[in-house]
Amino acid sequence: MTGIIANAVYELFKESVIYLPDDVKKSLSNAESLEYGVCKDTLNAIILNNKIAESKQIPLCQDTGVPVIFLKVGKGILTDKIFEIVTEIEEGVKKATRDIPLRPNVVHPITRENLKTNTGLGFPFINFEFDEDLISEVEISVFPKGAGSENMSALKMLTPSEGILGIKSFILDTISNAGGKPCPPIVLGIGIGGTADLSMKLAKKALLRDIGNRNKDETLSMMEKEILNDINNLGIGTMGLGGKITALDVFIEINGCHTASLPVGLCIQCWADRKASKRIKL
Repeated sequence: MTGIIANAVYELFKESVIYLPDDVKKSLSNAESLEYGVCKDTLNAIILNNKIAESKQIPLCQDTGVPVIFLKVGKGILTDKIFEIVTEIEEGVKKATRDIPLRPNVVHPITRENLKTNTGLGFPFINFEFDEDLISEVEISVFPKGAGSENMSALKMLTPSEGILGIKSFILDTISNAGGKPCPPIVLGIGIGGTADLSMKLAKKALLRDIGNRNKDETLSMMEKEILNDINNLGIGTMGLGGKITALDVFIEINGCHTASLPVGLCIQCWADRKASKRIKL
């Protein structure tokens, strides 16, 4: 592949850590127009920060996160190519860490030894998905995940009898207890169903959606709107300073689950909802 994937991964990380997606910019601007006082001033500072990052071509936040990647592979891609793709993704992350630069955030969980390149010990973490519509293409989505919001993630194994009310109660308790720690206004990904680990993966995957892009299932779409409204009624506001807007959006993804369980995973993203995607023909 002669570096095509590696270069694409490098460019995607560069784009994602310097430029917020247009949907997020617009949502922050809308939030600023609705706020007042210190929250309005803080949102103005955030918007100015993003403009400076673009003009100076530097990351918009000092925490450039850990490299999480969602990879869709077409049915025409042979197995040996997949191994090459994974190798090149790792090379792209190393180049991004060195040349953008990204902060080397990946460390050994016990000794805290810094691995320097954001690779090794399971990183970059690649979520694989096969897509028959892509044929001989791959789609790479990079998702730099900062620790401030990630540390507020939560999982609860509800009983089926707790239902929607139990899900909403868990979500609102989690967001209320998090307060300003995840750097709101947040974007919330919710994974419902599957197993414990799968619900958390679904929650992170949900965050790849654009602001305002509702779930196609009417029941889930309504839940997203209701939960968003409930979160914004908590009064946490920008950076926990109080105000009208605590969350920019809420996204739900579901999976089937065991008849005796109801896993719910929450993945919180800070206002710097960074992501970038590209399709590549191989």
